[in-house]
Amino acid sequence: MTTGTPREPHDKPAPPAGEPEDVVDLSLDDALDGDLQSVADEVASGYPGPALEEAELEEPRVDLESALTEAERQMEEMLRREGDLMDQHRRLAADFNNFRNRAQRDIAMAVEQAERKILLEMLPVLDNFERGLSATYQDVESFRAGVELIQKQFLEALRRMNVEPMPLKIGDAYDALHAEALTTFSDPNLPDGAVAAVYERGYNLKGQLLRPARVVVNRLQDSGKS
Repeated sequence: MTTGTPREPHDKPAPPAGEPEDVVDLSLDDALDGDLQSVADEVASGYPGPALEEAELEEPRVDLESALTEAERQMEEMLRREGDLMDQHRRLAADFNNFRNRAQRDIAMAVEQAERKILLEMLPVLDNFERGLSATYQDVESFRAGVELIQKQFLEALRRMNVEPMPLKIGDAYDALHAEALTTFSDPNLPDGAVAAVYERGYNLKGQLLRPARVVVNRLQDSGKS
């Protein structure tokens, strides 16, 4: 490159003929005292070079790659946990289905065993009835005694099944919670509201009411008078 040598003011070319003399000189000869290359280098040194710009862009790119890698890892972990939960759900559903089927079988078996127990308790009573019908009695009292034995046997079978008759007798106060009034009767020898007759005996099962008694309630004619 050819370096420019500053010109002296007297070296300026004269203006062409016919042009005004006050034309501005735009040449750089007076402004630059040294080498043009050194001036350009000095101006360029004030701006960041390409290497600096790449370094500044490298850090955000590394952060984005790290965030993407972490997101992929979390997605894989979530998919793995979802698979584990689905497997656990299927196992629980299968266990519940097996438990339900087993419970149904156990209930059916318990009902069947209870039915068998009741029938085995009742069959001996039926056997005695059949024997009583085929027997001969000398009088009514003998027949009555045989029937009473069968009744005791039947009550004993009920007791083994936790069924007890209610201790209700004539003269006891009427209790609507444990007895049902069929009708009323007036007996001056009994107090008003007392049981005048027991039509059907009531029974309890394991201390709870199984069947209420059906009774006749005594009502005195003058009980409503003041």
